[in-house]
Amino acid sequence: MAGKTDLAAYQNHNYQPGAGWLKRTLWFYINALIFKTSVFPSSGFKVFLLRIFGAKIGKKVILRHRLNIKYPWFLIVGDFSWIGEEVWIDNLVPVKIGTHVCLSQGAMLLTGNHDYSKKTFDLITGGIVLADGVWIGAKAIVCPNVIAAEHAVLTAGSVVAKNLEAYFVYQGNPAVKVKKREIEVEVEGF
Repeated sequence: MAGKTDLAAYQNHNYQPGAGWLKRTLWFYINALIFKTSVFPSSGFKVFLLRIFGAKIGKKVILRHRLNIKYPWFLIVGDFSWIGEEVWIDNLVPVKIGTHVCLSQGAMLLTGNHDYSKKTFDLITGGIVLADGVWIGAKAIVCPNVIAAEHAVLTAGSVVAKNLEAYFVYQGNPAVKVKKREIEVEVEGF
């Protein structure tokens, strides 16, 4: 006989959000009023706010509009990285984004899921690491516990639940390795 999910029994006691209720509440409203809208297009102002709330943000980071960032105190972004329109960083636990990383429009970084084998649908979390030079394409989804090695690419609309190797392009749902990423090298004098 198959069991049944009982969401009334769901308890989240083991999860630690990394900040008290006041900080989480303040962030909820700042995220809603400033980050999730197009009213404040300035990256500088958004970087300032993220740093106030504990994010570690590098220099010359570009933050577009209509972003959704769950908890800035669990966010690290390296120098010269770009976070595009409507990106959702659902970071219930740490997310580390390296230098020169591009998150294209509508990309999702998801650090939480639920254990569907449990009657109580327990929360499962796992961090995400995007190493230097990674590109996550538009509307692509990165699932918990994924490490994308240097200069890996996840193409538009793809879904990845396993690690990405350095200098490879991944595509599909589930994402599979499709080819080597070749980056042009400029030679002086030519």
